[in-house]
Amino acid sequence: MQHIPRKRFGQHFLSDGGVIDAIVQAIAPQAGQTMVEIGPGLGALTQPLVERLGALTVIELDRDLAARLRTHAQLHVIESDVLRVDFGEIALASTQAQTRLRVVGNLPYNISTPILFHLLDFASCIEDQHFMLQKEVVDRMVAQPDTADFGRLSVMLQWRYQMENVLAVGPQSFTPPPRVDSAVVRMQPLAMPALQNAALLGPLVQSAFSQRRKLLRHTLGAFLEKNNFTGNFDLQRRAQEVPVDQYVALTQALALQMAN
Repeated sequence: MQHIPRKRFGQHFLSDGGVIDAIVQAIAPQAGQTMVEIGPGLGALTQPLVERLGALTVIELDRDLAARLRTHAQLHVIESDVLRVDFGEIALASTQAQTRLRVVGNLPYNISTPILFHLLDFASCIEDQHFMLQKEVVDRMVAQPDTADFGRLSVMLQWRYQMENVLAVGPQSFTPPPRVDSAVVRMQPLAMPALQNAALLGPLVQSAFSQRRKLLRHTLGAFLEKNNFTGNFDLQRRAQEVPVDQYVALTQALALQMAN
C-alpha cells in the first residue's frame, strides 16, 4: 500500500538515488557498528545502511511506517517520539564491542532543533551524527562569530561538537518537495569538552541573544548582575561578536563564583 506523507509529522521522503549514495558515502558505515536512524520513513537510507552494517536500530513515530519496518529482520524498530528516547540505554544495550552510537537521519524540519538539543544530553555515548536538515539551520549550526547566522544555536552546539556542512540537497530530491533547501551536517562530539556541566550555559546564552541588536550590557549584563557576577567581561559588544570559547569561559567563571 502506498504511504501518503503526513504533514503533522513533517514527512518529506528522500527519493534521489544520487543524493542517497552521496549521504551513505559521507556516513561510511562499517559492518558491526552500532547505528541508530531517526525517522527512517520509507527506508531510502535504511536499506543501503543495513546492507553495510548487518543490523540497524530505527526510531519511527508513524505507526504505519513502523509496522512496515518491522517486517525487515535486520531492523530493531523503536516506535516512539525521538524526544522520549534514551540514547544512553541504546548504547548500553548494544552487543557490539563498539558501544558508542553513530546516529543518522533525515530529521523532521519542524522539530529539528529540539532533537539536536535532546541529543546533547547523550553526546558522551555518541561517536558521530549525520543529519539532513533545513539548509538555514545547518548554516546557523556551523556559523562563525560576527556573522549574521551566528546565534544561540551556534554556541549551544559548537561548545560540544565539531561540525561540518558536507552536502547541499535541493527540494527536488524529496517526495513531496519541501519549500526549502536542505543540507547534510556531520557532528562529532569533542573528546574533551571545555564544560563538564552546561546547565548554566543555556540561560546565559539565551539572555545574550535575547535582543541581538543591542549591546550585551542591556541583555547579558542584567543576567550577570542578577547572579551577582563580579568578574570582568566586555559587555560593550553584541552577542554575535563573542566567540564560543568566551561564552564557555564566562560560564565557568560564573559557575565557580556561584559555588563559593
